[in-house]
Amino acid sequence: RTFWDISLPSLIVIPPYKTLELLRMLRFKQYLAEAKEGKNLHLEHLEDEVLNNGVEGTRAAINFLQSLRDMLAGNTKSSVNVSVKWDGAPAIFAGINPENDKFFVGTKGVFNVTPKINYTDADIDANHSSAGLNSKLKVALKYLPKLGITDVLQGDMLFTQEDLKTERIDGKSYTTFQPNTILYAVPTESSTKITKAKMGIVWHTTYTGTKLADMRASFGASVSSLTKTNDVWFSGADYEDRSGTINFNKAETDSFTNVLSLAGKKFRSFDATFMKSLVAQQNVLLLIKTYSNVKVRAGEEIRNTSKHVDDIINYVNEKIQKDIDKVKTQASKDKKTKYKEQIVRYLLANKKHLKNMFDMQNLLVQAKNLIIRKLEKAKGAMDTFIRTDNGFRVTAPEGFVAIDNSGKAVKLVDRLEFSRANFTAAKNWTK
Repeated sequence: RTFWDISLPSLIVIPPYKTLELLRMLRFKQYLAEAKEGKNLHLEHLEDEVLNNGVEGTRAAINFLQSLRDMLAGNTKSSVNVSVKWDGAPAIFAGINPENDKFFVGTKGVFNVTPKINYTDADIDANHSSAGLNSKLKVALKYLPKLGITDVLQGDMLFTQEDLKTERIDGKSYTTFQPNTILYAVPTESSTKITKAKMGIVWHTTYTGTKLADMRASFGASVSSLTKTNDVWFSGADYEDRSGTINFNKAETDSFTNVLSLAGKKFRSFDATFMKSLVAQQNVLLLIKTYSNVKVRAGEEIRNTSKHVDDIINYVNEKIQKDIDKVKTQASKDKKTKYKEQIVRYLLANKKHLKNMFDMQNLLVQAKNLIIRKLEKAKGAMDTFIRTDNGFRVTAPEGFVAIDNSGKAVKLVDRLEFSRANFTAAKNWTK
């Protein structure tokens, strides 16, 4: 679920003039409640912490980047760890339900108000009718108990037997599988464990607690204690460089530090009152993020932040106007018009602060991408490609996840590159 998904009990009667206000309040509380639950259901991009949490979020993002710089500069006391973001699907939750000591598998639905927990094939048939997901979960239920999982783990499924192919790429033979956008390729001569396995999975999150509904997530999964079996190829998601140490040299460290210095200067120009007011208005934030994501999906870099602010205001005006045009009663039109004018007036009055905010995001993205480019140079256990209509194109992993000592985690993804990959990749599966 995302924070704007909410349904109201049918017995509640809400005066029409209070509906929007109540929905905004409930959506924000829902967002806070889900964040507090500690479930790893959704990771935010590092630069979006500016929007999500204002001044504190921006400070945290800068601190993340400073720690990543220290790590790549060879500082062993860096307060952040990095894991690789695998492009697997579906997300699998598996382990022992502490309430009945029974082994289960599931998807994110295990944390629903009415949880979809699968102990048997019959449970999977009842909870997951989609043929593809149904069969994947049945494979997971059959073979994952062999690992001896004693708590609850979350991972990304990479393949089951029917997904494995033998393909030649640039004249070399590979065993390949494509769970999502990225095609993973293992040289045929090194793929024996994968070809023997009934499924493959990467574990990245551990859950602890005495009740499933109350469990809290900690990023990272210790896989060394799991029982090895030929039926399941598994790995942890920890960042690993098999080609040698990947570090910033002095020039790279200095260049990165210069970007951080600009971010620090921009941070000092932030208007705390405005940032606090923006974070409190989840409806406005949603509109801003929606438009920004439109640009990302189109592969358009936001360079002119003043124009971007104007474009957002026009987008908001047009989007709400479409809603106004759909309603039939004058009372509803007047109400929505008032709502539109209120938001547009707020955005117009704070154009300078909005520009500052997007300038900050651009600096964070610039620094983040320097980190990503360096991390991508590490040689992993598998090669990664994008399957196009004209063959294969080498690509980097989907991205990385940075985790600090408190357990806070953010995504490090080159959004423009991965968005382009999503649109240009030739899909060989059916959702």
